[in-house]
Amino acid sequence: MKKKIEVFEETLDRKLTAAEMYANRPRKWLLYTLIVLIIVVLVGWSAHDIKFTGLTATGTEVAKGVVHGVFHPDTALMFGTSDTDVPYLLLQTIAIAVLGTLIGAILAIPFAFLASFNIMPKPVAYVVRILILMIRTIPSIVWALMWIRVTGPGAACGVITQSVCSIGMISKMYITAIEDLDTHILESLDAMGCTPFQKIRYGILPQLTADFTSTIIYRFDMNLRDATVLGLVGAGGIGAPLIFAMSSYRWNEVGAILLGLIVLVLIIEWISAKIRVKLARG
Repeated sequence: MKKKIEVFEETLDRKLTAAEMYANRPRKWLLYTLIVLIIVVLVGWSAHDIKFTGLTATGTEVAKGVVHGVFHPDTALMFGTSDTDVPYLLLQTIAIAVLGTLIGAILAIPFAFLASFNIMPKPVAYVVRILILMIRTIPSIVWALMWIRVTGPGAACGVITQSVCSIGMISKMYITAIEDLDTHILESLDAMGCTPFQKIRYGILPQLTADFTSTIIYRFDMNLRDATVLGLVGAGGIGAPLIFAMSSYRWNEVGAILLGLIVLVLIIEWISAKIRVKLARG
């Protein structure tokens, strides 16, 4: 018996090889088989209700027109200075995304604190979370169609729509950051006799600033793309001129607008990546 124990201890002390580790791996073939079967059933069920009827009669011509427009853009529209040219429309799109993101980020702060279990009683937190979920459930295009009846077509509708949509997503990210707060720091500051303002200034803000800033940048990237889509229903931005140009088969104008959007997104993506790296490094 003693010899068996010694052999067992030697086995524990000895470093296992890769082959031995693979041979001793947990057997989960039944779980993996079940997962594969579920995926196959879901794919089959989804494919059954999707009927692909092929390309439309003008589909190939439209695709060729878009490609031709990208390589032969309307330079007058692309570099003009009037309120119907690409630079002005891109600036309007950026303005809608910036205002919508900032307003949503500010309004999301009280929602996030009210919905955090480590700050508010659970009944209150649950009610606020349900409200946030309801806001997130409605797509941005539906919000735009509702608000356009209130404000009329234009950039104001886009700003309000993006502000409301941003509240739902940003609040969710804020809640995660707030619930991960290190409460020991607050307890230490409380023991030192710090005022509530000092606890917020030195205990809460340093922990939340990086997460909140990263969330706002991420949401701004989303809003910049959404602003183009919202323009299709009259909520300002560059989306409306794009759909008008496509409907009229003015492919040179379509190419100019698409190139402007591509350049804008690449620049914003590069800037946001630099900021995220800066935040990650502290």
